[in-house]
Order: sequence, then C-alpha cells, then structure tokens
Amino acid sequence: MKQAIIRNLHRDLGYFYIGLIISFACSGILMNHRDSWHAEKYTIKTKAISVKLPAEDKINEAFADSLGKALGIEDKMRRNKVDEGKFKISFEKHDLEIDLKSGKGEIVSYIKTPIISQMMKLHKNTSNWWIYYGDIFGLSLIVIAITGALMIPAGKFNFKQRGWKLALAGIIFPLLVLFVLT
Repeated sequence: MKQAIIRNLHRDLGYFYIGLIISFACSGILMNHRDSWHAEKYTIKTKAISVKLPAEDKINEAFADSLGKALGIEDKMRRNKVDEGKFKISFEKHDLEIDLKSGKGEIVSYIKTPIISQMMKLHKNTSNWWIYYGDIFGLSLIVIAITGALMIPAGKFNFKQRGWKLALAGIIFPLLVLFVLT
C-alpha cells in the first residue's frame, strides 16, 4: 500500500471518529469508577423514611413497585434486590434503600447529569443499529492502529525496528492483568 494512501486513511478515519473516541474514552473512565462516583446522575434531594417491611421471602417485584407508589415515587421501577441486610429499589429518578431489621431508610431523588449521562449511554446502548455502528467503529480503530504503525518511515523508530516490541508489550500487558485478576 502506498504511503500516501495509508496516511490519508489514517488521517480521515481519525478525523471522522475523533468525537466518538473522546466520548467513549471519557465515558469509559467514568464507568470504571461508577461504584465510587455516580457521574451519570446527581442527588437533588434525600428524604429519611421508616416503613414496615414483610418477611424477606415476601419481598418481590410487585411489593417493591407498590411500596414505591405508596411512598410517592411515580417513575418506572428498574430493579430491586435484598443485599447485605438492605432492601434496595432503583427507579428511573429515585433510589430507595431500607434496612430490613429497623425499616429505616432513605429515598434519594436525582437527575441525570447533562452531556455526561448521554455519553455514558453510548457504552450501554444495545439497539441493533448502534451495535453495528460500534462494530464499524471497532474495525476502524483497528485500521487506525495499523495505519498509524505503518506511517513511520524507515529508521530506528519505525514499526519494524522498535514499534513491534511496544505493540507486543501492549498486547501482553492486558492479557497478564486478565490472567492475574481472574
């Protein structure tokens, strides 16, 4: 392949995907830390509550939905679970957590963080057209990586002399992390 074609392909794909690359990188960083910081939403109000809960085996989705409505939460319920002595319900705009023994808990009302919540939705979207676009994006990143490696002219810093060693290290490092952590 001619050097000019490689450079043009690398440049044009890079320009075309720059916004998506930045959005994915930012939202990926935020998602990596979602257990300690919820960048996607922010709390606007908290309210202490005290309720009488049935036995743990009687707590189910229907109970969670009716409890939310009884507490004045009108938005759609997403999920509920009993975990570590707490009953947790997640709604579209509220989170509810209640201690199973005491019945004391808290309703947290929140709103989505503008721009950040939309960027993070890119990582979570599973619609068919977005999956295909994501596949094309992934293939384009491979092309960008390969053309970037091939763009450097002959010399001591080109792919053949030095780049392959760094590329190999870049492949081995995440594999080692996967094997060590799992």
